[in-house]
Amino acid sequence: MTAKEKIKAIEEIARKLRQHIIQMTCAAASGHPGGSLSAADIIAVLYFHQLRHDPKNPTWADRDRFVMSKGHAAPVLYAALAEAGYFSVDYLKTLRKLGSSLQGHIDMLSLPGIEMSTGSLGQGLSAANGMALAGRLDKKDYHVYCLMGDGECHEGQIWEAAMTSFHYKLDNLTAIVDHNKYQIDGKIEDIKNIQPFADKWTAFGWHVIQCNGHKVEDLTKAFEKAKRVKRQPTVIIADTVKGKGVSFMEEKPLDYHGKAPTKEEEQRALQQLCRIEAPKK
Repeated sequence: MTAKEKIKAIEEIARKLRQHIIQMTCAAASGHPGGSLSAADIIAVLYFHQLRHDPKNPTWADRDRFVMSKGHAAPVLYAALAEAGYFSVDYLKTLRKLGSSLQGHIDMLSLPGIEMSTGSLGQGLSAANGMALAGRLDKKDYHVYCLMGDGECHEGQIWEAAMTSFHYKLDNLTAIVDHNKYQIDGKIEDIKNIQPFADKWTAFGWHVIQCNGHKVEDLTKAFEKAKRVKRQPTVIIADTVKGKGVSFMEEKPLDYHGKAPTKEEEQRALQQLCRIEAPKK
C-alpha cells in the first residue's frame, strides 16, 4: 500500500467511526457525540497507524498504551476498538444499555483494549505518567499516548501531571489535546481562557507540535515526530472542530456535547457522512 493509499484508508476508517458514533448515540438516546466526532481522525490515526497493539492479545506486555482521559468521548473509542477487532461491531448497538459493557464512560474492567477507566476529567495524564515510568523501569520500549480535551485542561491536575512528565523526562509519553475550542458550557475562551496554550506547554518543559486534527497526513507526521523527541515529553495540539463531519452539530456544544441525535437527525447526519469529506486546510 502506498502512503497515499494508507492515508485514504485511514480517512475512510475515520468516516466509519463517525457513522458509528451517530448510530450508537441515537440508539442509546444518550451519550456525547460532539467531542467524539472531533476526535475521530485522531483516534483513527492512533489505532490504524500509530499504536503497536494486538486485538487478539490485548494484554500483550509490549503493546503501546492509550489513555482516553476525556472519557466521556467513549463512543469514538468503542467504535475504533470494534473496527480494530477487539469485539464485534454489532455490539456497538448496546451503548449505555442495561448489562452492556459499553458504559457512558469507559471502564477497563468491562472491555478488552482499555487501559484506564476514565470519566473524572483531569486524571488521565497522571495515569499515563505512571505507565511511562513503569515502561522505563521494566526496560520496555512501548510508548504511552494520552488524549485530553482542551476544556479538560482547565483542570489543575493536568498541569501537576505535566510538571511530573517533564521532571522525569518521559520521552516515551505523547499527550494529544483535542483542541475543539468548546466545552459543555460554551467557548473555552469565554469560560476560562487557556491561551497562550502552546506557550504554556513549552514553559512546562514539553516539546510542542501543532497540527490540523482533521488532516490524516498532518497527524501521522506529528506522531512520527513525537516518537523521535528525546529527553522530554511531547504534546500534540490538534486543532479540531467540535461535532466535525455533521454540519448541524459543528460548534454547538449546548445542543450536542452531551445530547444524542434524534432519529431524524441521525438520518441527516448519516447522509452527510456517506460522502467522503475533504479535510479543511
